[in-house]
Amino acid sequence: MKKLFAALLASLALFASGLQAMESVKLDPAPIDLRDVASLQSGARAFVNYCLNCHSASMMRYSRLRDIGLTEEQIKDNLLFSADKVGEMMNVALTKKDGKDWFGASPPDLSVIARARGADWLYTYLRGFYRDPTTTTGWNNLAFDRVAMPHVLWKLQGERVRTEVVLKDASGKELSDGHGGARKVVKLETVTPGTLSTVEYDVLARDMVNFLVWMGEPNQILRKQVGFWVLVFLGILILLTWMLKKEYWKDVH
Repeated sequence: MKKLFAALLASLALFASGLQAMESVKLDPAPIDLRDVASLQSGARAFVNYCLNCHSASMMRYSRLRDIGLTEEQIKDNLLFSADKVGEMMNVALTKKDGKDWFGASPPDLSVIARARGADWLYTYLRGFYRDPTTTTGWNNLAFDRVAMPHVLWKLQGERVRTEVVLKDASGKELSDGHGGARKVVKLETVTPGTLSTVEYDVLARDMVNFLVWMGEPNQILRKQVGFWVLVFLGILILLTWMLKKEYWKDVH
């Protein structure tokens, strides 16, 4: 319970610190599907290889990955890098102190990050990195301004820069933003291509978010299915109760 409470507090703190950035950025809808086992497995592989070096998932056991169709041998051979047994938690060796010293902020636990941030925010965040020489790491993010995390997927996505484009009407006149200036839209332009195309990288980001959403509540599909049948049962029970009441009171009315 203490670990769960600490993870929730870390996620809430991360949410509060980025709230202003969230308000100013249009979030892209994340095309997640928790029934897509192939996507969940791809997301788990990407999470372990790129996120689990600094970020922990202390509420998740490796053995739980069997719920997304992986065997124990597959987990041991392909995903078990920071533990000795499949039953162990997804912890990392990086301490909070070292994380703060190296990055300026301790990398948060990601066990429930999808529940704290939301799938759309995470999807936008993973696709929103760009080069910024004014930051410590040389990277920035549209969804989280001055983020301490470097872009660990930059070799896959490539390097991009932030640009602002002034919007114009059909006659070529600049559109006003209502405050005396011109209306602008922020875009990211690729300056160095990555090993993945834009579509391939978006699929990878989708898979990672899909896995993070699943990890935040592995039983959510079962919960929804059980909830549906509970409502059906209650509906039938209410009908039977009303019919019974009507039968009891028919002589009175």
